[in-house]
Amino acid sequence: MPVLTESQKDNQSYYDDFAAGYERGRHHGYHRLVDDLEAQAVLRYGRGARVLEAGCGTGLILSRVAPLAKLAVGVDLSRGMLGQARARGLKVVHGSVTDIPFADASFDVCYSFKVLAHVEAIERALAEMARVVRPGGHVLAEFYNPWSLRYLVKRWKRPTQISADTHDEVVFTRYDTLGEIRRYLPRSLDIVDLHGVRVVTPISRVHDLPLVGAAWSGLERRLASAPGFRRLGGFLIVVATKK
Repeated sequence: MPVLTESQKDNQSYYDDFAAGYERGRHHGYHRLVDDLEAQAVLRYGRGARVLEAGCGTGLILSRVAPLAKLAVGVDLSRGMLGQARARGLKVVHGSVTDIPFADASFDVCYSFKVLAHVEAIERALAEMARVVRPGGHVLAEFYNPWSLRYLVKRWKRPTQISADTHDEVVFTRYDTLGEIRRYLPRSLDIVDLHGVRVVTPISRVHDLPLVGAAWSGLERRLASAPGFRRLGGFLIVVATKK
């Protein structure tokens, strides 16, 4: 069992509380689009490979990756989230992204979505992700982007309730520029690609509108890897190769 800092205990409590309602509304529209783009990014490198998801939550992405991977494992700090992932039949373990419970070079790919922005010890988390990947393997790390429409919306909108007892602004959250991300990465990693998720979506509900939603989704898919636009994604997925 990992020894948790006070910040990690706060995160664990937050996501345990979030677990019951985490997937509410996440199987269609905007959330389905985001999951599609993230899973596609992983599968560019993870087909037939040994894959680890650092911060797997309830297993929404892992469940898409697992059927196409040689081995797919998830690790998460929240036992509430892990319970739902196990109910999906996924292979998951309890642990922290800053102390991943696997040996060096155990995987070909390690990825993390919607997690690293909430980890204060970001350099340690990235070093751990790199450690468990073999030389020549890939790390996919997603960050929240301050140069994005999503960030502007977050600045003025009211907090979102994630349960009856708490909202999304009580958890530690960091926004990072690409330059800051480069400084966080260990020397063993070289950035080879970049994807932007949620480039032009102002609010998630636009994807629920008839006709308009489908058109917006198509635009987001085209812009995710488009030079000049991908850097504006609310979520930046950095792809790095281990030397």
